[in-house]
Amino acid sequence: METARMGEIDTAIFGAHDLAASLIGREAELAELHAAYEAVLTGAESRTITLVGENGSGKSRLIHEFVRQVRAGPLRVPRVYRGRARRRGNQRERATGDASYGVFARLLRARFGLVEGMTPDQAQQQVREQVATALGDRKVGDVCHFLGQLIDLPFAESPLTQAVANDPLQARPILRAIVRRFFEGDASHGPVCLVFDDLHFADDDSIDLLKFLTHNLQAKLLLICSARAEFLRQHDGFHRAGDERHRVVELGALSPEDSAELMHALLAPCEGDVPQALIDAGVKAASGNPGQLTQMVRAFHDSGVLEERDALSVKPVWRVDLKRLHSVRLPVTMEDAVGIRIAALGPKERRVLEHAAAMGNVFWLGGLLALRRMGLEPPEIWRDNDTADLDELKEALVSLVQRDYILELEGAAFRNEIEYVFKQNLEREKIAGLTSAAASRRYHQTIADWLVQNANIRSQEEYAAVLAEHLEKAGSLTRSAFAYLEAGDIARQNYAARQASQYYAKGLELLGDDDARRRIDALHNHGDVLQLLGKIDEALAAFRQMLNIAYRLNLRAKGGAAHNRIGRLFRQTGSLDEAREHLEAGRLLFEAAEDVRGVAASHDDLGRLLWVKGEYEEALAEMRKALDMRREIGDRRSIALSLNNIGMVWMDFGQARKAKEALEAALAIRREVDDPIGIVQSLNTLGKLAQDQQAHSQALAHYREAYAVAQEIGERNRIATALANIGTAYQHMGNTEEAVRTLSQAVEACEELGDKLALASATRALAKAHLQAGELKSARSCIRQAVDLFGQVRSKPHLAIALRTLGEITGAGAWEGHEGKAVDYFMRSIAIFKETGNEFELAKSYQAFSDYVASSEHYRNNSDIQREAVKLKEIAKEIFERHRISAAES
Repeated sequence: METARMGEIDTAIFGAHDLAASLIGREAELAELHAAYEAVLTGAESRTITLVGENGSGKSRLIHEFVRQVRAGPLRVPRVYRGRARRRGNQRERATGDASYGVFARLLRARFGLVEGMTPDQAQQQVREQVATALGDRKVGDVCHFLGQLIDLPFAESPLTQAVANDPLQARPILRAIVRRFFEGDASHGPVCLVFDDLHFADDDSIDLLKFLTHNLQAKLLLICSARAEFLRQHDGFHRAGDERHRVVELGALSPEDSAELMHALLAPCEGDVPQALIDAGVKAASGNPGQLTQMVRAFHDSGVLEERDALSVKPVWRVDLKRLHSVRLPVTMEDAVGIRIAALGPKERRVLEHAAAMGNVFWLGGLLALRRMGLEPPEIWRDNDTADLDELKEALVSLVQRDYILELEGAAFRNEIEYVFKQNLEREKIAGLTSAAASRRYHQTIADWLVQNANIRSQEEYAAVLAEHLEKAGSLTRSAFAYLEAGDIARQNYAARQASQYYAKGLELLGDDDARRRIDALHNHGDVLQLLGKIDEALAAFRQMLNIAYRLNLRAKGGAAHNRIGRLFRQTGSLDEAREHLEAGRLLFEAAEDVRGVAASHDDLGRLLWVKGEYEEALAEMRKALDMRREIGDRRSIALSLNNIGMVWMDFGQARKAKEALEAALAIRREVDDPIGIVQSLNTLGKLAQDQQAHSQALAHYREAYAVAQEIGERNRIATALANIGTAYQHMGNTEEAVRTLSQAVEACEELGDKLALASATRALAKAHLQAGELKSARSCIRQAVDLFGQVRSKPHLAIALRTLGEITGAGAWEGHEGKAVDYFMRSIAIFKETGNEFELAKSYQAFSDYVASSEHYRNNSDIQREAVKLKEIAKEIFERHRISAAES
């Protein structure tokens, strides 16, 4: 378990050496922080300030000054905790992002005070007690389990955690809700300030969680984020999270006057007057960047222009060598300053930093010792007290700390280790860039060999990924592949789909055709996370590769799982014949392998496919088989899923009573097992049932409760769905103004999610609301967008529904003079439903076409099309009646 690097913020955390000068030129930015904190104290909602600026612009210095002033001022003092994102990689390779939820992991370790030397039992007890204090003993076990996932500290399973263990789609929103609940509970005992540093290095899952908290936290919490300027380009939409409660503050370059004042303050220890030449040189090279001004002062020291008069003096006094000032090459750029700093290193210190740079931005004493001894002949007798090389290494590190090249951290990731970090990443990159390729490979192999000896290296995602990178750079590709896949498994277990996908892709690429059994598991998991991320083609390719391996090795259960996943993807995109073929094949393979859960899942999936096609009796038969098998197994979550699916089929049959019984039974189970996503699904389905029965107020109540639960867990997909349903309910109630407003919110939410299918559905519903309001231009714009989106996602059933709506809007006169095209749209909708075999939706399109022709002036005297309309209306009526009769008899 990694220990805490830092607790509440103090001078040491932000680098006391850099804080000798007063804060200059940032008065307006400091006022923004104070205003946000005052708003937190006077209100009941959180506030977020995001500081963006180039490296060295003074973000950390500004935060430190804010905390110092708050602690010294009259306002209530907050507890302050900090997490810093990290990056991996070096100058010659693209920097790799942080581990999943890495910045939250470090912040939570600081919050719980987890320190080096703690046993897992001690750490668990400390977390458990502090969570109980924050939340008042409310479901402490579940909270500890999910927070423990973030900080690599295992806790006992509960019924809820067991239920979602292999379901990232369910677990991710629960994790977000628990993190939110903990921070809100913590802030109920007094204001809290959470600092998230270097977010440009953070993983996507951390950013998603931070956006959720920024938007939803309702407590006395101030969130301070800092990142480089490119962060907002990398994460479009982050600045909008939290709306008016979130302010982005840009730290631009200091003015020449402020730069000169700051340079003068940094050079204050000089004997006598500060030479104007040094001030001018610093201001010219730094271009208004405070960090570069500090680097210039260091460069003056390393070039001999500035010398300590008395190295032992408590208060430094610097002697200025004016002769040397005119004889040395002063740095005119930041790169020059870094070059001078590197050139000033002695051979021993240079070698230490070369080894450290190979290890990464963060490095450890034990790794440096292994690199130092690399290639050396061991002594004949190794005596433990023979520590000459270790002592020499420690001496060099002390010197490098004193000269401000590196910083020793308060805790270490590995037991009995000392951990360091480069103060300036530019210096690390410069040194790494000067290392030969052959030497670099040897370094990385030694680092990997050292890392793998540390306990739990393969149980923590961050360090499994670090190990993988070093093995890759050393040329040990198969070992590297295994480590990447292990990191992917950990990220998937921690509900970090994006990070997991990256690890799986890298691991599978490096693994090639080696180790088929490991590859088949990785392809299954990779396909799952790709599907979760909406990457359908890539997921399909992964599952097909999985099927190929399963077939060659005669692994029936694995083959069944691959066919099952492929069938679901085909069903999702409307290729129903292909879907059925794969689902049937999967069921037969599961039966041959005697995999009862797999067989039950196949029956349920086949039932859902038959339901989409309108074959309701066959759908119910398949779903009942699945329900019976799940009852024998005793899987209550799956039982609820089967009941919910059966209820939806009864609903389309027109059997409201039977539908309600099944849906309410599913909802009751989901409440009992605390399945919030299932609860949202059941409430939305019950709302649709009420809507079909014209009980629009009841439908609206169900949708609103679904929205509230989705908001609580922060599940944005479900929030968007609930908003769309609420808007549709308003439309049916005749409240077109509220319908348009709410559906517009749903469309906006779907756009932020990037979910094209949900966006298309919401946009189609908005088109109908505009049509009802008589806003034909807006209706026309929305339905065209919806049709285009449905075409992009290749969902034939949804596209056919959208074409039906397009026919209705065109027939209403949205395109004046184009009423004849309405028939074309209806016919295209009918053709697609015939192709996919969805008889019930086909009947709806028949009905819509007939209604349009019957009311159209354009076709009033066209006897042929009038007869066709009457004929299709009769067919539609027969289909509706047949399904209702069949449902009643079954």
